[in-house]
Amino acid sequence: MKQLVVNYLARHQHPANVLLHVVGVPLTFAAAAIYLLLDAWWWALGSFILGYALQFLGHAIEGNDAGEMIVIKKLLGKPYIAVIARPEKPNVDSLGG
Repeated sequence: MKQLVVNYLARHQHPANVLLHVVGVPLTFAAAAIYLLLDAWWWALGSFILGYALQFLGHAIEGNDAGEMIVIKKLLGKPYIAVIARPEKPNVDSLGG
């Protein structure tokens, strides 16, 4: 479980990606499920599609492939980008002064 969290955090570093996932994941799953329970099929479908679109947009901003795309690309033998190397922020304590 710890490794899943570490991998997730490595793939979601950009603030815009994080924000889009905070909105997109609940839309994709929770809102869509609630609309299904209310027998509002079109709203459920719309929530699901919009939620996924927001998450894919977040990964586009991050510069890496969404998890679903990684699986598909692996199966097809195509290259994929799982994690983008980010330059480390300078440690303020080590700057001196």
